Amino acid sequence: MYEELKKHFADLENKLMDPALIGNQKELIKISQEHAALKKSLTLILQLEKINLQIKENNDIIAQEKEGELQAMAQEELIGLNAQAAKLAEEVEEEINPAGPNDKKNAILEIRAGTGGDEAALFAGDLFRMYSRYCERRGWKLSLIDSNVIGIGGFKEIIFEVKGDGAYGLLKFEAGTHRVQRVPETEKQGRVHTSTATVVVLPEAEEVDIEIKPGDIRIDTFCSSGPGGQSVNTTYSAIRIFHLPTGVTVSCQDQKSQHQNKEKALQVLRSRLLARQEEERRQSESSARQIQVGGGDRSDKIRTYNFPQDRVTDHRLNLSWHSISRLMDGEIQEIVGELRKADRAARQEQK
Repeated sequence: MYEELKKHFADLENKLMDPALIGNQKELIKISQEHAALKKSLTLILQLEKINLQIKENNDIIAQEKEGELQAMAQEELIGLNAQAAKLAEEVEEEINPAGPNDKKNAILEIRAGTGGDEAALFAGDLFRMYSRYCERRGWKLSLIDSNVIGIGGFKEIIFEVKGDGAYGLLKFEAGTHRVQRVPETEKQGRVHTSTATVVVLPEAEEVDIEIKPGDIRIDTFCSSGPGGQSVNTTYSAIRIFHLPTGVTVSCQDQKSQHQNKEKALQVLRSRLLARQEEERRQSESSARQIQVGGGDRSDKIRTYNFPQDRVTDHRLNLSWHSISRLMDGEIQEIVGELRKADRAARQEQK
């Protein structure tokens, strides 16, 4: 069933052993990434084939044996094996035919405080912690790119990178406006306030994905601001890059040197340009435009975090989960899984 994939994997391994490939770095990176992605698919396929063989053996036992202990054991074991096979088949299908061409990439997340003043900035900080804990639970690596911290501990804006297998394919469902309903720490009368924060999720783009010509960008330097070492507010280490053809602007000041800030800013710029390309592709394929994030208004929401009622509601699914402290501690895989399942079902309906 998967013989063509196995043959293609063998072809990739032969190409990687070719000494001539070392001189072509772009092609080497491309083939190495495809090889790594296909290796995971083949691992799942081999597991599925092993389970299917066990299912066949159990069915043979059931057919050959008369009613007895051995047949009963085989039937009982078959229930678990069929469940494992179904789950693995689903995972294989998702690996071979991902929902989007960028699903296996790393991700860049941008969280910004929306409506609600300082409380919105605090909520942006809470979302950052939630995603940090989620990444820890999945064994993904998170690194800060840029941030704008407020005095009481929240963020007006924070941008960070997530490196991990299929990070973008899972985190892309977090894109949109998140709404929180709770009593702020600064509220003396105990009134519930409503605030928002917006989340943008970008697939990490590498140089092989997006080529940025030197003549297409303008680079400005400025003094870093906010907490930091001796260089803050004294040296021009912060970077702002303006992409002339599109008008996209990226700033970065949280790294230790101007060179590091420039590299991170270019990384974010490539990812934003790749996301624009993907959005244009989706628009050409569908009349209904898919927008990740609106203006941060209270009414433009994908999810509500209601602290007084200890409930998180995802409005795209019309489903709710309780134990909000657990969810805010990064245990959101159940929500992400339901969103992924709904997305898969919607795509199958369109076929």
